[in-house]
Amino acid sequence: MTDCIFYGGKGGVGKTTCAAATGVRLADTGQKTLVVSTDPAHSLSDSLEVDLGSEPQRLEGGGESESGGLWAVEVDPETQQERYEKLAQALAKDLRSAGIRLGDEEVERIFASGAPAGSDELAALDLLVEYVDSEVWDIVVFDTAPTGHTLRLFDMPEAIGPALETLQSLRGQAQRIGTAAKSAVFGPMSMMTGRSDDEEESLEAFQARLERARELLVDPERTEFRVVLIPEKMAIAESERLVETLRQNGVRVDQLVVNQVLEDPDDDCSRCQSRYERHEKRLTEIHNTFPDLEVVTLPEREGEVQGLEAVGAIAAELPA
Repeated sequence: MTDCIFYGGKGGVGKTTCAAATGVRLADTGQKTLVVSTDPAHSLSDSLEVDLGSEPQRLEGGGESESGGLWAVEVDPETQQERYEKLAQALAKDLRSAGIRLGDEEVERIFASGAPAGSDELAALDLLVEYVDSEVWDIVVFDTAPTGHTLRLFDMPEAIGPALETLQSLRGQAQRIGTAAKSAVFGPMSMMTGRSDDEEESLEAFQARLERARELLVDPERTEFRVVLIPEKMAIAESERLVETLRQNGVRVDQLVVNQVLEDPDDDCSRCQSRYERHEKRLTEIHNTFPDLEVVTLPEREGEVQGLEAVGAIAAELPA
């Protein structure tokens, strides 16, 4: 059975580094681990100093155990967005060519579902189900998009529901104008599943996978969400909203990772001392704001953390 760890938070706080480091740590303990990035910045490749593609690849030096090992994959969100934008355009064209006339309310239900705009969230949900249910890996670590995207991810199963219901209601109309017209109507929907199965079945399969994603996200035995932040007031406030939203959606949140914390400031640097005191104050505020969460701190480092060796140094400071 495959478990899941999500790293979330606002942009630029170090989610990718934490996800990569956790992957290294887990692989070193003998667990077969996959790190997945759905962040548009493509920073996982930079962090690991490896050219990653859309298919999982094993990293040399990632994990010492024969049974374990580290894999990584970087999803291209631009490709996913184009995929769903074309879907909306093709669907409208094929419905017209099939002779199906929709009322204003039905059209609104299809195109107001948010599918084209939420393509990255849909891709993340699809990947969650694909990688976890394949049971190829022991643990899948997701480096998620910034907070706003993460919150929408949890809304997607409900958001896409009305569109699927409307499309399913068109089957009767399609059947009356023949199999060819039916194929024209539902053909574009096969893009959403990436399969060539019967179109009616693929609609149901897509909806089933969204429901399956929801099940995985709220399963405390399999999925954990870790929030990354930096010791700044705005980051604390945003993290508080994220934790509240996740818990309202039934998602397990046990840990906060406070990154870029200044430690051991130079005694001769007044600016450093001031910043150190500010960080200490913010850390106290974080402990008071999240009394029931484990708080892990990562020290500020000079330069960017890149390469398995550098990431591995951080891995030692994170819990597996």
